[in-house]
Amino acid sequence: MKAALEKILRGAYKADMVAHIQSHPEDFDEFIKLALSTKQPCAWRAAWLLYSCMDKNDMRLQVYVEQMIEMLPLKNESTNREFLMILQKMKINPDLEGKLFDVCVAIWENTKLAQSGRYNALKLMLKIAKNYPELQNEITFLLDERYTESCTKGIKHSISKLMR
Repeated sequence: MKAALEKILRGAYKADMVAHIQSHPEDFDEFIKLALSTKQPCAWRAAWLLYSCMDKNDMRLQVYVEQMIEMLPLKNESTNREFLMILQKMKINPDLEGKLFDVCVAIWENTKLAQSGRYNALKLMLKIAKNYPELQNEITFLLDERYTESCTKGIKHSISKLMR
């Protein structure tokens, strides 16, 4: 079974992968396990597929939120980006928000990482900061030029839109 799902992830087009998950919802949990695995490129492709097929605050993923947060520092950049995007769609337990915020800060501060991952980390920080106004000063500090100068014009524009 797992080998068949890996084959789908390695060789199918996105529309075919989405169609597979829609016609075989029983495979959703296996795709989650693949996303959480260290097996590349299947892990990031599985996470990418989950994001494409999930509902907002998808209950099938809710039980894995803490594990995703804990794995963020350990995953490669592509999988991280997908996990960050998944987490943006999820309701985060207040007990986990501090840990997630700290992980996102570490990702954002590392200007050597891919901008798409850093940008998604910033989006999550802003989502969390809405519940904790005292974090606004930290966000302002993190938008200092030393963290944004390496960003493309498009990312800078997106950041300014987020901040409005």
